[in-house]
Amino acid sequence: MPPSISAFQAAYIGIEVLIALVSVPGNVLVIWAVKVNQALRDATFCFIVSLAVADVAVGALVIPLAILINIGPRTYFHTCLMVACPVLILTQSSILALLAIAVDRYLRVKIPLRYKTVVTPRRAAVAIAGCWILSFVVGLTPLFGWNKLGEVERAWAANGSEGEPVIECEFEKVISMEYMVYFNFFVWVLPPLLLMVLIYLEVFYLIRKQLNKKVSASSGDPQKYYGKELKIAKSLALILFLFALSWLPLHILNCITLFCPSCQKPSILIYVAIFLTHGNSAMNPIVYAFRIQKFRVTFLKIWNDHFRCRPAPPVDEDPPEEGPHD
Repeated sequence: MPPSISAFQAAYIGIEVLIALVSVPGNVLVIWAVKVNQALRDATFCFIVSLAVADVAVGALVIPLAILINIGPRTYFHTCLMVACPVLILTQSSILALLAIAVDRYLRVKIPLRYKTVVTPRRAAVAIAGCWILSFVVGLTPLFGWNKLGEVERAWAANGSEGEPVIECEFEKVISMEYMVYFNFFVWVLPPLLLMVLIYLEVFYLIRKQLNKKVSASSGDPQKYYGKELKIAKSLALILFLFALSWLPLHILNCITLFCPSCQKPSILIYVAIFLTHGNSAMNPIVYAFRIQKFRVTFLKIWNDHFRCRPAPPVDEDPPEEGPHD
């Protein structure tokens, strides 16, 4: 018989389903907007699409698997391990996409005149493919052996059982906290986040430096260019801030689990941390809609053309931004 679901679990499942119902359509809309609007075709928006793909997968795959784990089915160890790994892959993909976006914005303000020759569509595609390959390697490391199989097998054998262990499928029963803290957090989450903070600080410094220059009436183009860059950089830095705010609490709880095993962690705190990590996937489209005009206009056009059955006026698509002129 399947395990019974408590009222608390029902509430948890309801919130998770709500997050998925916001995350999946919202991020599909982001991908759709980039497809239909030529002005959203530069490298930054390609990296944003990669981030949106990861967020769609969180809503469509990770959240259903999280609900399954919460119900606590009894499964073979490796089956449970495979259920736990997708969230690791997608988190890593999101971090690397955010890092690629930060580097791209840095290059736009550091070498504006040479940017288009340095950041070509082919190189952007290679970078995106590289990010996903690395994400799979990092996220599937527990399947390669860095997991709790030895510990579970010892307990299984002590009970006189044979064959592959059958367990109540929970994340912490199969994923090693040493992996989560020393490898995942200290190597693949914290350093990229700190690096991105430094990159955005440098981006803002370079933009402010350019905007503070006294310009003649004939040199309005650089001012307009850097003004646009400042707006976009602020929006993308907000995406980074929300990501850090959403994921750091869970990683901090993992550190407490590893370094202070006797410390009590309130269940409600763990659930809030999980909701934050999943909810982050629903936040980005909202930020794009409110903060980046090209997205907002394209979202409205898609809504009017395909859901209201009433064509909207043509989108006033800005041409892709050029670097400042001499």
